[in-house]
Amino acid sequence: MGRYSRLRRIRRLDPQQDFERIYRWIIHYEFPRDYLHGTSIAFLRDYGVPRISRLLDHTQEFERAGQKRYDDTVLITYEMVRAGMDSEHGRAAARHLNRIHGRYRIADEDFRYVLATTVVGPKRWIDRYGWRRLCEQETESLALVGRRMGELMGISGVPDTYAAFERMHDDYEREMFAYDPANRRVAAATLRIMAAWYPAPARRLASRTALAVLDEPLLEALGFEPEPRWLRAAVHRALRVRAVLIRLLPGRPERFPRTPRARTYPFGWTLDDLGPHWAHSRPTTPLQDETPSEQGRATGQLSPPSP
Repeated sequence: MGRYSRLRRIRRLDPQQDFERIYRWIIHYEFPRDYLHGTSIAFLRDYGVPRISRLLDHTQEFERAGQKRYDDTVLITYEMVRAGMDSEHGRAAARHLNRIHGRYRIADEDFRYVLATTVVGPKRWIDRYGWRRLCEQETESLALVGRRMGELMGISGVPDTYAAFERMHDDYEREMFAYDPANRRVAAATLRIMAAWYPAPARRLASRTALAVLDEPLLEALGFEPEPRWLRAAVHRALRVRAVLIRLLPGRPERFPRTPRARTYPFGWTLDDLGPHWAHSRPTTPLQDETPSEQGRATGQLSPPSP
């Protein structure tokens, strides 16, 4: 397959109708690694908000089982879109995600921001360091997947265009970014997870490389000093060289989609594996567009009797 063959196909599609198909091409074929890099940066951006990082710090999940927490967050998104978000499996993944979040009191504006980072973060990373920029159809598909995900999670006021997601993302950060000790603790735990992917002698450099791609408002909110200018320039050049080399490769064949490498699950996973251990003791609740009987049929369970 030619390097731009899939892009030509994407440009002929209508994102309003084909956004899930386009999204799967982005994450499995066109930009699988870059999408994950952008998502990793999105995780770090969440920690610039004290209200979010204090909750994460309180759960201690990144300290106790950081790699699993990272893997589960990535994988549950893939599970929601794997067979389509409105498929039986996609809706089961959404109910499971809602069950996990249901334990905590989380404001809708925080939910909207975290969702926005998963739309804006990958887009900005790919445009800066990918082998090409996202086209208009791909950009809007990211936003439409984000919107549908927000609907399944029962979040109100979710934007329906990329431009609206981006405005909300940037406005929220200007208002809410502030330093808090919890920000640094959760960010440091996440950086340790990322550094552990590399051999021991390279781990310090890996952490510094991750910090070198972060902007100064985020670094300030996390409590980290900016890396030296020479290191930031070197990392930027290395990533741009990588993009050029990838551009020279042929497109990934349809029969070889790239899926996330889940270090927690070397032999594969099921939806029930994802999330903290206590999640499965909590009942699931119907999605906003479901009745209890519809949920029961989808999960193979009987709905509770009416009072």
